[in-house]
Amino acid sequence: MYGWLQATLILAVVVGLHVPLGDYMARALDGGRHSRAERFLHKVCGIDPDREQDWRHYLFALLAFSVTSIAALFTLFTLQGRLPWSTGHEGMPWRLALHTAVSFTTNTSWQNYAGESTTGHLAVMAGLGVQAFASGAVGLCVALALIRGLTRRDTDLLGNFWVDLIHSVLRIFLPLSVVFGIVLIALGVPQSLGGAHIVTTVAGGEQTLLGGPVGSWEPVKLMSGDGGGIFNANSAHPYENPTSVTNAIEIVLMLLIPTAFIRTYGRMIGSLRQSWTLLAVVGILFGLLLAAGNLAQSAHNGTVTEAVGGQYEGTETRFGVPASTLFGVAATGTADGAANASYDSFSSLGGGVLLSAMMLGEIAPGGTGSGLYGLIMAVMVAVFIGGLMVGRTPEYLRKRLGFGEMRHVVLYALVSPTAVLACVALAVALGHGPSSMGNPGPHGLTELTYAYTSNVNSNGSAMAGFNGATDFHNLLMSAAMLIGRCLPMVFVLALAGRLARQRPGVVTVGTLQARGVNFVALATGAALLLALLNYLPVLSLGPLAEGLMRGEHLTDHGR
Repeated sequence: MYGWLQATLILAVVVGLHVPLGDYMARALDGGRHSRAERFLHKVCGIDPDREQDWRHYLFALLAFSVTSIAALFTLFTLQGRLPWSTGHEGMPWRLALHTAVSFTTNTSWQNYAGESTTGHLAVMAGLGVQAFASGAVGLCVALALIRGLTRRDTDLLGNFWVDLIHSVLRIFLPLSVVFGIVLIALGVPQSLGGAHIVTTVAGGEQTLLGGPVGSWEPVKLMSGDGGGIFNANSAHPYENPTSVTNAIEIVLMLLIPTAFIRTYGRMIGSLRQSWTLLAVVGILFGLLLAAGNLAQSAHNGTVTEAVGGQYEGTETRFGVPASTLFGVAATGTADGAANASYDSFSSLGGGVLLSAMMLGEIAPGGTGSGLYGLIMAVMVAVFIGGLMVGRTPEYLRKRLGFGEMRHVVLYALVSPTAVLACVALAVALGHGPSSMGNPGPHGLTELTYAYTSNVNSNGSAMAGFNGATDFHNLLMSAAMLIGRCLPMVFVLALAGRLARQRPGVVTVGTLQARGVNFVALATGAALLLALLNYLPVLSLGPLAEGLMRGEHLTDHGR
């Protein structure tokens, strides 16, 4: 009962805040007067804020910014030992530096290293911290381009990437990070630029206490879908997440911007009815995941779990099972990837819920920007199927969804499962997958599948038993993250450009506009159906992979 009351309170806060924040985001991201700081950045960077771009130029600007970010981070990590505020840490090996640079630029933030023993203050603030803002803003930019494609007629222009990027950072992420940073610091999250402190314990021994810019890092890592941690334990560490109060605030922060952006979408297309409908779809999906996770984690299977009342292994006692489950579902459902418990210690079904949240496409509510455009893709599938069922041309927001449009939607939907299947199969076939598993058998396979599902879907959460800190996984994960992040954006922007070019004409009102329960049920079903069909090959990999792990011949499993 306590767990459900806590979840109800947190979700009520998120739903209540999403209205004013979503309305503000619609005003802030859709034009308005440029501030003095924005005009200064336009002048320094040579940006013409009045010049808009078609989808190809928008995509080129996005990719150029991402490549430059990867190069800058790679240089910073490899030269860390020669720079100030390194706190005694040497530069990273080039494979690890490449993986980390790609990871934070793609908003994945998978860390194949322990933060407190690898990165100094400068790498955290000037590298990871900057990319926490920038990578989240890139997702918002792509979503904004798609919204403009849905609302504009007979044009090739989708806005200006550089203007959208600056607006997202300065008007959305930066103010919220300052406010919530002050709140978290007041509640006990440390903020310092000093080195480690060696203290004498009560028992007479010595303990090293690490500090750093934790308070300024924590809010943006949660709001932007970043999810990385200064400490290896992430939000299970008492410096990142001291109390149950900060735990509740951090869950709100993960859900806040993705949920508010659904409201922003309704404002920008001129139909709040659409936003409430999509919010209902998201609520149903999130509720199903949360219910399944709580049932799995509170199950009393075995003597120990029956005695303690749940799956407490790997769970912080200051949070308990319900809050840890809610945090895990929020982290995997929002593409954030933070953790306040060991996901490797979740029950089989509990870990399966987290894996399912990512395989769903992280649309419940999804990442910053990426959650919305993933949700719209699922809606377009629902509209297309519904239109064919009633024998009418499928339309959404008075935009025809024909072969050309649905081709981009289908390609978008196939990127993630195909990449996960290919990476897991390659890792198993070459022997690097089994050697990195912390556990043998089915759970080891789940660790491997979870790792590449997390990388391809830009999540970054991990089952701690899996060792990704090898040259093979550093390089393969880098490729997986780039494919999983960039290819879907290509198809989204191409779709936005195609929709924006549609000429105004006599268009019949679509029969499947957002009109209540039927549309909600169809959109929810389409999202679940897409996830199930796309990931069946991944799930069916189990018998073959386990046979290879045991050294059996393929014929032992039949053809």
